[in-house]
Amino acid sequence: MAIQVLCAGAFVASLAMSVLGLQRSGTSWQLREALEISASMGLVIGSVFGMRSVLVARRSQRQAEEALRSASGAFASVVNEKFERWKLTKAEFEVAWLVIKGFSTRETAELRGTSEGTIKSQCNSIYRKVGVTGRAQLLSLIVEDLLLD
Repeated sequence: MAIQVLCAGAFVASLAMSVLGLQRSGTSWQLREALEISASMGLVIGSVFGMRSVLVARRSQRQAEEALRSASGAFASVVNEKFERWKLTKAEFEVAWLVIKGFSTRETAELRGTSEGTIKSQCNSIYRKVGVTGRAQLLSLIVEDLLLD
């Protein structure tokens, strides 16, 4: 990038000097041509390095996104295994996921098309099967188990 800025500056300075009529009489045309060729080569080299940097950054981004997808899939897989081990019913399974995602009792009831009382009852059943007393302990247990696995 620095090479490109320097070379572009040389071109702009040369153009400004020509437009404003500030040409130095002591500069030979050979020196001027050599400077312009050097500046052109610098711009090309800078462009090549810039494109290489973009390609490397894109590759790194794809790798990071792939790792995140893998981690997300692994998280879901581990949590699903825990739910199966705790013998949650299908409804409890769905409610437990919504609890983990942070939905409130009201939001969970709306999403599932049931009453808040039903969701509270299902949550209590989940907590009893897992051996915790509430949402915070359920989430804490899952996170703790993931960190130890």
